[in-house]
Amino acid sequence: MTWQVNAGLRIAIDGPSGSGKGTIATLLGQTLALPVLDTGLLYRYLGWQAEENQVSLHDENAVLALIPQAISQMDWRAEGIFLAQNDCTSLLRGEDAGSRASLVAAMPQVRASLLGVQRQIARLGCVMDGRDIGTVVLPDAEAKFFLTASQRERARRRWAQLKEKDQDFSIEQIADELRERDARDMARECAPLEQAVDAIRIDSTTLRMDDVIDRMMTVLERRKLIIKTA
Repeated sequence: MTWQVNAGLRIAIDGPSGSGKGTIATLLGQTLALPVLDTGLLYRYLGWQAEENQVSLHDENAVLALIPQAISQMDWRAEGIFLAQNDCTSLLRGEDAGSRASLVAAMPQVRASLLGVQRQIARLGCVMDGRDIGTVVLPDAEAKFFLTASQRERARRRWAQLKEKDQDFSIEQIADELRERDARDMARECAPLEQAVDAIRIDSTTLRMDDVIDRMMTVLERRKLIIKTA
């Protein structure tokens, strides 16, 4: 089955860590032949660069000063972030990188500085996932979804991912980390994690990935944002 997609279609997928938004964004992008942009990866990259350059993640001015150099060196593609033509995405997927990203993402001036980068890349059409896409990054996106799941289910999914990578964490450890990250993301003054008023909420706790995709595709087709061609 193939689809004709409206030119410049931007689909925003928001939700807490472990809700499955990254996987769903990838599957939806593949289905519609749209590039997939993970904004969380951009914050992970900046946190990693701060660590590499011995910049304190508690010093917003220092992190802000690092941005021009860090952005000029990277190439943000649908498949990940590349540095000097080397794919560094795998270095940005661990728990430590997630914790650093959460600290960086709570910095208002840093978020403002990265906003233009994200919008420029999205302008030709994409599926973009994160925590403030529908509310801040792409408030005029043609379609917005808010993906969630129970905290226990999100912890289980994250535990399964880490186990595949031979990273030894207990579900309890991961659940504690998720609780801290959720609290930080929802409490920050600048662009907190919240559902856009015009976003469609999908609870994926008991749903398969293809069920979530089917729901999204139904919405997109009903709004005539996509048309079945074969």
